[in-house]
Amino acid sequence: MKFVLYNLATAKEAWADEVSELYKKKISFFVPFEIQSLKAKKSAREDADFKRNEESELILKNLSGDDFVVLFDERGAVLDSLQFAKKIENILGSSKKRAVFIIGGAFGVNEDVRKRADLKVSLSPMVMNHLMAQAVSLEQIYRAFTIIKKIPYHNI
Repeated sequence: MKFVLYNLATAKEAWADEVSELYKKKISFFVPFEIQSLKAKKSAREDADFKRNEESELILKNLSGDDFVVLFDERGAVLDSLQFAKKIENILGSSKKRAVFIIGGAFGVNEDVRKRADLKVSLSPMVMNHLMAQAVSLEQIYRAFTIIKKIPYHNI
């Protein structure tokens, strides 16, 4: 199984690139893993609905019917790291070819993406920017693998 993280981040910062590369390397030890930045057309911030729908269509276009889709969404399930690790373990045991993790755009995703998601997970009840959301999601995916493989990293 391959793991892929889709993001719609527009900002770039050196620290975030370093974190992404570090965790990409760590996660790739367990499964093939890649991070893909999806680029939507630019639009004004006042066009929130248009931007949300355009980005959601871009996300859906990049998914296949055989993907297990995990949407990181502030309205998703609140899981601790052990519960999240169990979800990852279940995904690994599924017959899917890819697990796709999605971090939506600044205005979130539309209902079509929510319906397509097999699992919706909240990273925090607080709102965070894309760079922080990506760092947190990567660390939690890595942590899940260390829990599954019983590698000393997660302190209970």
